[in-house]
Amino acid sequence: MTAGQQDPGSPASDHDAGPGSGPALVGIVLVSHSAPVAESVAELARELAAGGPVAPVAAAGGTALGGLGTSSERIVAAAREVDRGAGVALLVDLGSSVLTVKALLMEDELPPGSALLDAPFVEGAVAAVVTASTGAPLAAVAAAAAEAYAYRKA
Repeated sequence: MTAGQQDPGSPASDHDAGPGSGPALVGIVLVSHSAPVAESVAELARELAAGGPVAPVAAAGGTALGGLGTSSERIVAAAREVDRGAGVALLVDLGSSVLTVKALLMEDELPPGSALLDAPFVEGAVAAVVTASTGAPLAAVAAAAAEAYAYRKA
């Protein structure tokens, strides 16, 4: 475990949800090299979790100039946007997005209780958002997302 990264099995931080920000739910950040991919997966996950309160989800895709790549500034802003005091789960798509999130965790740039989840991007995002929307703690959100590796399609 790196500095700044919460053990998904430990309780959420003491950080209080901001005024008007809703219940203390685990927030989800979807980090992709492509802004449209991150936004589309976020929308899919929100729609599949609908039917009650939906955990806060933010897309952090592409570069500041709209190109392909990752932006640490976008990731930090998205994590702060979804932080409700119960932890922030970050799901990533490819190589440099993993490295960028790991670096942000090591440098304590992300909100307390942030964790990089080891999960497939689309299926893991859906599982994470659905589980977080039930009010589950970060450990359960991480477990649900990781279980998505076992989803068989044939």
